[in-house]
Amino acid sequence: MKAIRAAFLDFVGDPFFVPESESVRYIPDGLLVIDQGKVKDFGTFETLQEKYAGVAIASHEGKLILPGFIDIHVHYPQAEMIAAYGEQLLAWLNKYTFPTEKKFHDKDYARQIASFFLDELLRNGTTTAVVLTTIFPSSVDALFEEAQRRNMRIVAGQMLMTRNAPDFLINDAQTAYTQTREQIQKWHGNGRSLYAITPRFAITSTDEELTLAGKLKAEFPDVYVHTHLSENPQEIEFTAKLFPNSTDYLNVYEQFGLVGDRSIFAHCIHLDESAFERLSKAGAAIAFCPTSNLFLGSGLFKLGKAKSDYGIKVGLATDVGAGTSFSMLQTMSDGYKVAQLQAESLSPFKAFYLATLGAAQAIYLEDKLGSFDIGKEADFVVLDMQATPLMALRNRGGIPQDLETLAEQIFATMILGDDRAIAATYIAGECM
Repeated sequence: MKAIRAAFLDFVGDPFFVPESESVRYIPDGLLVIDQGKVKDFGTFETLQEKYAGVAIASHEGKLILPGFIDIHVHYPQAEMIAAYGEQLLAWLNKYTFPTEKKFHDKDYARQIASFFLDELLRNGTTTAVVLTTIFPSSVDALFEEAQRRNMRIVAGQMLMTRNAPDFLINDAQTAYTQTREQIQKWHGNGRSLYAITPRFAITSTDEELTLAGKLKAEFPDVYVHTHLSENPQEIEFTAKLFPNSTDYLNVYEQFGLVGDRSIFAHCIHLDESAFERLSKAGAAIAFCPTSNLFLGSGLFKLGKAKSDYGIKVGLATDVGAGTSFSMLQTMSDGYKVAQLQAESLSPFKAFYLATLGAAQAIYLEDKLGSFDIGKEADFVVLDMQATPLMALRNRGGIPQDLETLAEQIFATMILGDDRAIAATYIAGECM
């Protein structure tokens, strides 16, 4: 058993629907008690200090602790090609992404990048991620094996691609089905690993492949479905030509039984009212990827409409390598700008909710992650809100004692902060 003393912030409600003062739990001087990697107790230091007088206490004085960040859409093979110049989605894939992913047929190479990728997540305070791999089963194994070495909770799966890509990234649909089925049985629920059936997007899948993906989902209903949806106008037009019997892009996935709870759709920029309504009714989630959407010029996600109007589960995502940073703070910063461009304001509490409890709810792991409720897994991040000279100037005065000052400081932190603001990252109570 161990205990951590610091200021703590987490969420007990959804600030998009509950007044922020009621959705936020803030303890300026708190104690988090951890036993066997899980939260045993949580409250004010004053209340708990006598009860745990014999427990060793580590102090993060002057720092703010939050639940670990959860990135619900990121490509680990694209880590090495982040910041690739000059293209929008489809040309960018062909010029940069596909040639990079070819390298991952070599498991040693895949392991090298997986190791770097996971360490980079941790360096940025991200403790859980929903990850895309490649068509090569060894690239999936390498990621899960490296994640288990770090005891990280990762959701991932083999990329399904059977057309409209270079030959070296094309797989036979039946072969991919067999490989995916074997991997589900190997990895889903193995330690903290969870599996996602992963068609890259409709353009690279045939009817046969999507039929087999739907068959897998029916056979293993508690696995995830993870793919892209309505990111780019040219992508949408191409999808309509490839699937003339579908009423819209979302309906392609609906026809094959791939839209439901534990379905995660990245981007969702160019959706109409009907698609938003159907996603909400199905219990599906949207991964909001602001740095990627701005970098590729894909468009502005309608966060207010998705969350406030339709109550869709939404989580933040970096989408590296179209996304420009592993930092969820930088992702929040660009999310704020995307909202501002649509005459909306993303409050700091809403932004941090989307990276913690909101993301956990989006991937149906709120019983395990996303807050400091007793019994949850003790994954958390220690923020230094004075990590740089500019942040120290902006956030003078030490740890806030009230929510108004806290809101000001965490907003400045999400706008000005990056990996330097991450003082420590803990996995199951262990500092990584």
